[in-house]
Amino acid sequence: MTKTQRILTGSMIGIASLLSGALYITKKNKSNETRDIKPFFQRKAPYIFSHRGGMQERPESTELAFDHSVAMGLTGFETDIRLTKDEQVVVFHDATVDRTTNGSGLVANHSLSELQQLDAGYHFIDINGYKSYQKHPQAKIMTMDALLQRYPDQLVNIDIKDHPDSYEGQIAAQRLYEVIKRNHAESRVLVTSFYKEQIERFHVLDVKGEIAIGASQPEVTEGILKCYSGLGHLYQGTADTFQMPTSYKGIPLTQRKLVSWLNQQNIAPGFYGVNNVDHMVDLAHMGVHTLVTDRPTIGRQFLSFYTQ
Repeated sequence: MTKTQRILTGSMIGIASLLSGALYITKKNKSNETRDIKPFFQRKAPYIFSHRGGMQERPESTELAFDHSVAMGLTGFETDIRLTKDEQVVVFHDATVDRTTNGSGLVANHSLSELQQLDAGYHFIDINGYKSYQKHPQAKIMTMDALLQRYPDQLVNIDIKDHPDSYEGQIAAQRLYEVIKRNHAESRVLVTSFYKEQIERFHVLDVKGEIAIGASQPEVTEGILKCYSGLGHLYQGTADTFQMPTSYKGIPLTQRKLVSWLNQQNIAPGFYGVNNVDHMVDLAHMGVHTLVTDRPTIGRQFLSFYTQ
């Protein structure tokens, strides 16, 4: 290599280093900007949400479940939505009605009126082994409009379930946004989805950024990897919360380092499937913001203990 080549090579390396350093500093400074805390997260933590209203104690996603959750004094509900054949937003988890009702087939193949004729307590078995809520008048599929109107003081975490490539999935974010605006519920709902596309679609609709948004599964994965690889300062996500299982493929996620990193970013750490009072206490002391339980009675026990 000639002297001139060495000089040019050295100059190129130097320029590349400067550019890399500048990019690193820019990203670091950007990530250190204070993230706004949406109104949804400005109440006293920890939040205790009932999973689908408390699916182990009442027929899930029904007035029976949501009324029970309110009676137990929980903060709000974790819910899911699907679109009907006539493009109505219903509170429902599965793609089909088979598991929880006396009907069959896809939610998307039924009109709202057809769905509301089904018995959503048909398969539910209580702790004594009885199907005690069959044909109960409050064991019906609800619309999101009805949920927001019936429980004006509850916070509601709404998970978009329809696949983004399906017809229903392509319009789900728009229909949900319309429901939220129609009910003036911007400050008391959190919109989440495992699908990145659904989060992005909703984010575009919420031009003013009034509504809290959760991280998609890919974004949660990215955040966790960057946190544990020492690159947490490079995380550029827009989520207001990470909602995670307590473990993934045998790896515990309820670790202090992750919870601390999320809180430093003003991203509310949340875990679902927490059905033990001692576990709730441990997570709350660690700094976890949101605990989602299948058992509202356990949530009540925790709140009675934790708020003393």
